[in-house]
Amino acid sequence: MTDLSTGLHAIVRGDDPAQEPAREAFFDAATGGDVADDAAGRILARDVMALMGQRDPQAIRKRLGQMRVSAASRLRAMGSPAPVGLRHDAASGDVEEVRRIQPYAHYFAVEEYDVRFRRFDGSMSEVVNRGVFISGDAVTVLPYDPVRDRVLLVEQWRAGPWGRDDPQPWLLEPIAGRIDPGEPPEDTARREAVEEADLAIGALHLASAFYPSPGAKAEFVYAYVGMADLPDGAAGVFGMEGEAEDIRGHLIPFADLMDRIAGGEIQSAPLLITAYWLASQRDRLRGGVTGA
Repeated sequence: MTDLSTGLHAIVRGDDPAQEPAREAFFDAATGGDVADDAAGRILARDVMALMGQRDPQAIRKRLGQMRVSAASRLRAMGSPAPVGLRHDAASGDVEEVRRIQPYAHYFAVEEYDVRFRRFDGSMSEVVNRGVFISGDAVTVLPYDPVRDRVLLVEQWRAGPWGRDDPQPWLLEPIAGRIDPGEPPEDTARREAVEEADLAIGALHLASAFYPSPGAKAEFVYAYVGMADLPDGAAGVFGMEGEAEDIRGHLIPFADLMDRIAGGEIQSAPLLITAYWLASQRDRLRGGVTGA
């Protein structure tokens, strides 16, 4: 049996002493006891114990890595909320969760909630049912060479357009990847640039951080422009073979990027957002490097 530290004790053992042995046994089987007594570990323990009675512990153990990614995402959200000015300033009790289940879990997961929320007239809503796609936080980085005034795009087959029956499921995108637990977003950007384009990134500029589809997805994206040396021949075909990645790079002038956006060929939201930011900051970035 796991020697539970003080921080995990209440989460794993629960409020009913009679259930403590069964809950501890479930936690051990699902995690092997490999959960740190820190903020992310307590979130992970909460998520694991919420699945007791829904999922076989061995099935949980197989996707524990993905659950760690999700726990890190939840911790990041709790620790750095965006400013509140115009919108409602949420307080304790403004959302009441009546029920939470997980009807699907594989590489990603879907959570389903029955909740009440504070209405704008001050009353609580009726119980509503909502489903959320859980995938963890992500980073995108658009490599930009301010001397040559060109960018590097990556192209790959995407399951989302395929699922929509889009006849053109290969998309032009920025470099992108999931943030590993304990990894700063900037480190993810640099790691993914090496994995997807064999590229070293210099200074990183945060263009935006956003929920791409908040009505249905918990994903949060940090979108960067990364300064890079992009000579002729810098593009190639890359990707992690163990992850079935087949990624082709394209070196194009900045003006070509904006023409392709105007023409509708580029449909990736992070690339659109980052390109518009770069358009607004391009003169400053070029002047800082070239003296123009």
